[in-house]
Amino acid sequence: MPAESKTATYICRGCTLGERLDTDHLVQVAQSECGSHLAKSHDYLCGRHGVELIQNDIDNEGVTHVVIGACSRRSKTEAFGFGTVAVARANLREGVIWSQPDLAETREATQEMADDYVRMACAEIKFMQQPAVNRERGANRRILVVGGGVSGISAALGAARAGYEVLLVEKTDALGGWASTFHRKLPDREPYARFRENGMDDLINQVETSTHITVFLNATLSRTSGAPGQFSVDIATRGGTASTENVGAIIQATGFSRYDARQLPELGYGKSADVVDQAQLEEMARKSNGRGLVRPSDGGAVESVVFVQCAGQRSDKPGHLSYCSGYCCNVSIKQAMYFKDQNPQTDTNIVYTDLRAPGNGEDFYRAAQLKGVAFTNGSVDQVTVDGDRLAIQFRDEILDREEVIHADLVVLATGQVPNSGIDISAEPAGEAGSVHGGQARVPVDSILNLDYRQGPDIPHLKHGFSDSHFICFPYETQRTGIYACGPVRRPMDIAQSVEDATGAAMKAIQAVEGAASGRAAHPRSGDLSYPSFRREGCTQCKRCTVECPFGAIDEDENRYPVFNESRCRRCGTCMGACPVRVISFENYSVDSVGQQIKAIAIPDEFEDKSRILILACENDAYPAMDMAAQNRFEYNAFVRVIPIRCLGSVNQIWVTDALNAGFDGVMLMGCKKGEDYQCHFVRGSELAHERMGKIADTLSQLQLETERVEVHEVEITDIHRVPQLINDYAATVDGIGPNPFRGF
Repeated sequence: MPAESKTATYICRGCTLGERLDTDHLVQVAQSECGSHLAKSHDYLCGRHGVELIQNDIDNEGVTHVVIGACSRRSKTEAFGFGTVAVARANLREGVIWSQPDLAETREATQEMADDYVRMACAEIKFMQQPAVNRERGANRRILVVGGGVSGISAALGAARAGYEVLLVEKTDALGGWASTFHRKLPDREPYARFRENGMDDLINQVETSTHITVFLNATLSRTSGAPGQFSVDIATRGGTASTENVGAIIQATGFSRYDARQLPELGYGKSADVVDQAQLEEMARKSNGRGLVRPSDGGAVESVVFVQCAGQRSDKPGHLSYCSGYCCNVSIKQAMYFKDQNPQTDTNIVYTDLRAPGNGEDFYRAAQLKGVAFTNGSVDQVTVDGDRLAIQFRDEILDREEVIHADLVVLATGQVPNSGIDISAEPAGEAGSVHGGQARVPVDSILNLDYRQGPDIPHLKHGFSDSHFICFPYETQRTGIYACGPVRRPMDIAQSVEDATGAAMKAIQAVEGAASGRAAHPRSGDLSYPSFRREGCTQCKRCTVECPFGAIDEDENRYPVFNESRCRRCGTCMGACPVRVISFENYSVDSVGQQIKAIAIPDEFEDKSRILILACENDAYPAMDMAAQNRFEYNAFVRVIPIRCLGSVNQIWVTDALNAGFDGVMLMGCKKGEDYQCHFVRGSELAHERMGKIADTLSQLQLETERVEVHEVEITDIHRVPQLINDYAATVDGIGPNPFRGF
């Protein structure tokens, strides 16, 4: 802390804190033990008079660092956001009095918790500075949309209507994508009884007449570099021309390719012209010009048609798609209505395993039933040519027997395969016709051609869809300022794609505005801090560059890390990875956490009191603990909790120092990891598990039991489970016995 700094500590007596705790003693702890220049208590610190008290000391007493002992740091963020000074929070409400019983025999332990949390906050503030705005921020507010289908068009129009300049790049010679080939679209509003006009011509016209949108047709991206607010892209056209454009954010809306039905010969595709997929039927309907749908083979009338659902989908067979594309059942219902509207006597039969019609309840399905569309619960095994008709062999799941029906036309409900570019995790990367997770992929070229060291495209999820945080941040990828939307992110219909594109446009706008003000993107939106490192202490081990999930760290010609602050999400994974501890943030560092650990009072070896350190992720575990306390779910009084940005930021020195200091156990709580990860920083929880898996050697060297360190995956909804985890672990520690280092 600079010599001219001045620390003030404020203890709140509201929310029954003054009734449960000796707040005068806490003020004394801040003054005598922590060296606060000012220490005061107040009846209602977050109220107008309390905030004015703090602001007056900042304005007139030269206070530069503020410690607030009150509620959780997740509460009253606006009231206690003073902007010009560093602020540390001691969680006395949720972390102490609400998590402990109000009993005479527990008063001492409760007060000890509060004393420690004040000491911890005072220790933390000594190693914090109010971050300054990064001067190298990018201020470009143009938004690039890659893909001119319904998702890309909707994203472009959304951003343009908000007043932002948009560049729209489409690889073909026309806008519209798959949606423009549809004869009619699914209903997206009441009443849901009938399909609607396509509507793509109107959307395309809005794009072409917008003064905020510039369209590039027959164009692709040959290079993408930079960061939010300062991306540079080379746009190459099929005619050989190229231009370099600067943009602030990128939306990838590259859509999907239809599943190759030639991989379904058992369903008759390729063996009969009268076996088509849904896309072909849409084309037939669009070109019919009201003359009616006919058999492709001979132009004859279609008196009977069978729709085969889940064709090549929801299957573990090689080359099939294991997932459900979601929209196919509704499309089959719509297409069955084409035939019923043409001739109510047409025999229409939809053979399904599970019928899924999201977005419109059962109204659309019921409307089809009223028109006479038949629905058969069954699984089709084979489609063969039987004279001039088709024989469909299937198992009727209701009657539990094999059946054969005949039809003039068979329509296969095949799925969506995302146009997500090269799978950067595949070996070899980007090989055409590669297999992803056992499923066939279309030959691919790079979409974005990123110059990131991790690879040229956005990482993929297990089915080849562009990575996004499905639960918490649906549009956001591991490349800061680049957002995915539409079927490239997950299977969806037109209505869902439009909604998705709107969300992505809003996130892109947030990204360019945040970058222009030097603030971090999700999930630490608004954070002004960014990483720095002591070059003279760096060993050039490259762990920070390799482990950063967001490609925010490159290397210079001497192999030293180069931090791209605009790409950085401020998770601290690089800080946790660094073995020599030279990476830090102005308001979060190895020291700011390490000194909190050292500030905790450890009982001597003769006291029957354990001490357990909990390092809790601020995104899931810490909120779950707060909500558990709000519900008055109690947990062991001997734990001390330090919220951290991400488990990926945990440096092993914290664990080693805690055990050396006499802590009886260390518990890490982070987000769910794996394929269905919930980690807000993608790999933080996974990295922490890997690192802590190696700490057994350290424990052995210290002659300590491996059970003294545990790592748990916690969801934000685990408000019942978290207190139980803590209490169970406390019982385990009691069974092991005190740390032999206590008292040394």
